[in-house]
Amino acid sequence: MALRSNARAIARGAAGLGLALALAAGTALFTGTAAHAQTVTTGSVDFTGDPGDYISLGQPHSYSTAAQDQLNVTASEDHRSLNVSVWGAHGNWWYLDFKAPENSTLAVGTYTGATRAPFSGPAEPGLDITGDGRGCNTLTGSFTVTNAVFGPHGYVQAFDASYEQHCEGMAPALRGEIHIANPPAPAELGLGVGVAVTGTAGTLDGKATVQGTVTCNKAVPVSVSGQVTQVAHKTLIRGTYSTSVNCTPGAPVAWTAQADPTGTTPFQKGDVAVVANAGAVDPDYQVTVSDTKTVTVSLRKG
Repeated sequence: MALRSNARAIARGAAGLGLALALAAGTALFTGTAAHAQTVTTGSVDFTGDPGDYISLGQPHSYSTAAQDQLNVTASEDHRSLNVSVWGAHGNWWYLDFKAPENSTLAVGTYTGATRAPFSGPAEPGLDITGDGRGCNTLTGSFTVTNAVFGPHGYVQAFDASYEQHCEGMAPALRGEIHIANPPAPAELGLGVGVAVTGTAGTLDGKATVQGTVTCNKAVPVSVSGQVTQVAHKTLIRGTYSTSVNCTPGAPVAWTAQADPTGTTPFQKGDVAVVANAGAVDPDYQVTVSDTKTVTVSLRKG
């Protein structure tokens, strides 16, 4: 019997931001979808097996945070799958995988006809208990979820389940329970960017100086970047800018940046379209949050 590797696939999305010469409202977007492993605050994994069960070797196994064993949990963004790793204080290691059928989430109920996760069919639940160098090539089983509470981005607040697994279609079974309890999910990062409606066109260097503010509900470093576009005397003038600020909750934090014209024509006194993109990583969920604004700004000579 071969032990498979416990690789996790993570999908990340990206949001596109467009340029418009008219005023446009900005909306905060979550541009990352990755769930990351949580260290379980309070939890336990217990299982035993019948004589002849290859995984348990017919012996009881018990791990808990109270016994200084480390449990980590990861759930998918859609709450369809949940994975637990156990690192025993005495060197034992185990992985537990639970998966609901396609187009469903792990919820209270009994899942029968489970096959080996993550290779179970679309209509089948998935299950896999493996570790200490032993794993099933194929398996059948079932599990019953008695409590499942999730938060954003695969955050696991609570998960309680019992399970039964048979390797290679054999009669001996592994049976056990898992209990996980974490604090309530933290709030998601809220991020906003604003652009002041006035700026300056440099008399000597031709650069456009623009400014604004960022707001947040968590202390995070924020990157602000964008583009300044102007049409003056039938000439298109364009330049990009970038800066960063440390945002703290409670009050807007100011940012200022300069856009260098890409051509030989300097920015002129008059109206320009300013696109401002703000981005930061949520420290609790490790996803990127962004906000964008497109604002008409009046440049004065400076």
